[in-house]
Amino acid sequence: MVNATIIYYSATGTVHALAQAAAEGAEKAGAQVRLRKVAETAQPEAINARPEWVQHLQDTADVAEAHLDDLAWADVVLFGTPTRFGNPASQLRAFMETMNVLWFQGKLADKVYSAFTASNTAHGGQESTLLALGNTFYHWGGIIVPPGYTDPIQFQSGNPYGASHVAGDGPPGDVSLQAARYQAQRAVETAAALRKGK
Repeated sequence: MVNATIIYYSATGTVHALAQAAAEGAEKAGAQVRLRKVAETAQPEAINARPEWVQHLQDTADVAEAHLDDLAWADVVLFGTPTRFGNPASQLRAFMETMNVLWFQGKLADKVYSAFTASNTAHGGQESTLLALGNTFYHWGGIIVPPGYTDPIQFQSGNPYGASHVAGDGPPGDVSLQAARYQAQRAVETAAALRKGK
């Protein structure tokens, strides 16, 4: 069985919804799945200024936080983040930058990696955010598996780099959620094929 970890940061719930869909897709592909959020590091004043941010923290209080073991255990890791000025959110980056111990031991290499995102506006930095995450996967020696245009849903979602959503249009709808499910399924199937090949 393939082990898949979905690690995400979400302030108001958009990326959390995509992460849940990715977990569903990974499970459908036969993987054992861990859904993990990264720790919130924003100042309380910033959080309290947005009621939806406060509500989301309450709604996801039972979601386990990500730890090094969640990456060491996984054959497949999908990272989800909102885009912040065309880059991953600092909360996710802070977590990823704790990976030096696993990286130095070679425990991040040869895993399948993929990523998904959301921005408030169309063309709001989604592709550059996903490409920035890819830079880290290269350093880890990862096997990057994007969705590409390998399923009909991708011609509706339009992002071959990874599932994405425009949060300004409201919560993720069927197309965005299907794209996230498909992306995770493809990543798990690729990891299973690699394991079989070994």
